[in-house]
Order: sequence, then structure tokens, then C-alpha cells
Amino acid sequence: MSVNSAEVAAQMEVVLVKAGRTKIRYSATLLRDDGTRVSVRAPWAGDGVRDFGFVRFAPGDVFTEHYWRDRWYAVKEVRDGRGVLKGWYCDITRPATLSGGELVVEDLDLDLWRSADGTTVLRLDEDEFAASGLATTDPEAAAAALRALDTLELLAREGDFEALSA
Repeated sequence: MSVNSAEVAAQMEVVLVKAGRTKIRYSATLLRDDGTRVSVRAPWAGDGVRDFGFVRFAPGDVFTEHYWRDRWYAVKEVRDGRGVLKGWYCDITRPATLSGGELVVEDLDLDLWRSADGTTVLRLDEDEFAASGLATTDPEAAAAALRALDTLELLAREGDFEALSA
């Protein structure tokens, strides 16, 4: 019995880089690549439970992640093991690159959380971003990162945020 290649989901490695070092690497299933946006699905790749206070990521959680080659952010829809939406965790990043089965994304410290019901929108890690020195070493990237965070926050509070993961 042969397997049709269209039936086999493409696997890739997501590589999150921070300050020039690989922060985490994990396998993901490629859902779509339209040339601008790459969407993948992966189980929670962290060790054990990570409790942020406003959300807990745990084994069994599933992340549907959207990366853009022309935008300075990534949007990750987070569901628990039963499929219940927890919310969206967004990383401010340089535009993603895809090469040789690796999706490489440079994390720029800033993050945004939007709860499933939209009542909680949190800007995260602004202190880490300030301490990173990016504003001095690469002022254009720092400005792009802050614009991206502002854009995501506005969409999360007033826009069609869910369309980012459609």
C-alpha cells in the first residue's frame, strides 16, 4: 500500500532566536504557506507547565502559529487539549524566514496577550525590550517592533483580531 504524498503532513522545525542564540526549537506541522504567511500547528513545546498568572500553558495545549515574512510579529492561537480556546499569545519578531525546512524567527522581547473573550489585552515584557538595548544598536528595528506592538494592541482591542489567525 502506497502513501499519497498529499496525505502526509509536512513537518518543519520552528527555531526561535533571541539575542543571537537559539531560545527554543520544536517540530511543527505546516498548515499553509502562501508566500507571505506561514502557518503551523504544534503542541506546547515548553517543559511542564508555564503559569503566567493570566494564562497557563501546559502539556496537551496546541498552538496554531502564524508567521509573516513582511510583518514584525507572530500570532499564536492557544487551545487546551480539549480544543477550548485560551487566547492568543503574540511575539514581536523580525519578519520570519523559511529555509531548508526551518522557520527561523528572531524574538524582540515584546509580547502581547489577548484572552479568548477579548476582555484582557496585555502588553508584556516592555522592561526586557528596554534592557535589550535594541533602541541603541538597531533603532530602526526597535521602532518597527514598537509599531508592531501598537498595531497588535489596537487590533486586539478594537479590530478584527481573529482575522489574523484565519
